Amino acid sequence: MLKYFVDTTEALLSMALLTGMLYEYLGFAFEKKGRIFAVIGLIGGLAGAGVVTYLKNGTKLLTSAKWNEIVLILFFIALGALVLFWIFSAVRKTAKQVSGWAVCLLACIMMMITLTYALPNVIIYPYSILLVEKSVLSTAFIFKVIGMLFGLVLVFLAGLSAGKGLVRLSPAQMLLVLNLVLTVNGIRQLSMCLRIMLTKKMIQNHKLFGDFSLFKIAAFSSNHDNWFIFGMMLAAVLIPVLIWIKSTHVNEPYKTPAEKRKILKKWLVNKRWAGLACACLVLSLLNLTELKVIANREVELSPVEDAPVVDGNVEISFTQVEDGHLHRFAYTTENNIAIRFIVIKKPNSSSYGIGLDACDICGETGYYEKDGQVVCNLCDVVMNINTIGFKGGCNPIVIPYSIENGKILVPVDGLVEFEKEFK
Repeated sequence: MLKYFVDTTEALLSMALLTGMLYEYLGFAFEKKGRIFAVIGLIGGLAGAGVVTYLKNGTKLLTSAKWNEIVLILFFIALGALVLFWIFSAVRKTAKQVSGWAVCLLACIMMMITLTYALPNVIIYPYSILLVEKSVLSTAFIFKVIGMLFGLVLVFLAGLSAGKGLVRLSPAQMLLVLNLVLTVNGIRQLSMCLRIMLTKKMIQNHKLFGDFSLFKIAAFSSNHDNWFIFGMMLAAVLIPVLIWIKSTHVNEPYKTPAEKRKILKKWLVNKRWAGLACACLVLSLLNLTELKVIANREVELSPVEDAPVVDGNVEISFTQVEDGHLHRFAYTTENNIAIRFIVIKKPNSSSYGIGLDACDICGETGYYEKDGQVVCNLCDVVMNINTIGFKGGCNPIVIPYSIENGKILVPVDGLVEFEKEFK
């Protein structure tokens, strides 16, 4: 559950902040016209995300290579819209003096592209989980979906509160914060375009100065992608800070007690939105740092147990594995590669689940035992112990074995075949 909470927040937080701010900005700065464009951008982005999700996962029409080409085009359009947005924002000094139609259209385009790109990665989560868990009624499926839903709630509240807080700033402050967020997001998109173009050999890896090259820029941005999210969060945190500073210098004139109560109520609401935005950003920061470390930490696998090699077979006695717990063994090849395999006695049975400590999906990350269940170390999928020894899903890779005279015999030749899995 925690992993999907973290992954959903990481995938959608920047999108939520940007979309929430643009949506509220349009409605505030351009009233009815702006609200129409904001709704068009929101609906268009959601529809685009739905179409992309279906094409990528329900058909063969949108391959990864094709999607990268589309992303490249979309991002260049978004970058162009961003540059024009900057120009129109700089031409006039206040938000309401900006050329309305142009700014509304550009913001609408950026909303559509942002939603279309970010949402499909999360929409597919339930389908991906179901492929492994096999049933929507399984405990693992329900908990993972709950984690995803918590992430959706968090990013929704973060985007909503950031947008509501943004429109409570002065016009100059509003444009400053919005353009900071747009700038960080634009740099992120530009770096992603660079990575795609280098991968597809659309541009060459030119050296800029010394050992600094385009490839190093692309690699650095890819390895530190979260820095862009933190940058947008840092820009967004200016919203509650500016609101709280402004609330300490309230000097609005009033003539009657009713007008005074109205002013106090307004600033109470302002501070509540600021508080919600701050709480969401703090929780998101905790999510992307401490909780991410916990969710992705590697479980220490149990040690490899001793088992002799006799006549070309690894021999394991029943007494060594009859306790119903997971036992890990290994055979070290001539190339000094340890090929691990697991053995566990199946519940309410005299048979054993035997397979490599690796699977076709997750590789040789291994399995561990938790609360009487066997769990994949990479994807946290819980194995049905009764299916260990059979092909399919995240089950251990099947290996040959035989049982003779109270011993499990695993032929060395059958293990060496999988040497490449453990390189």
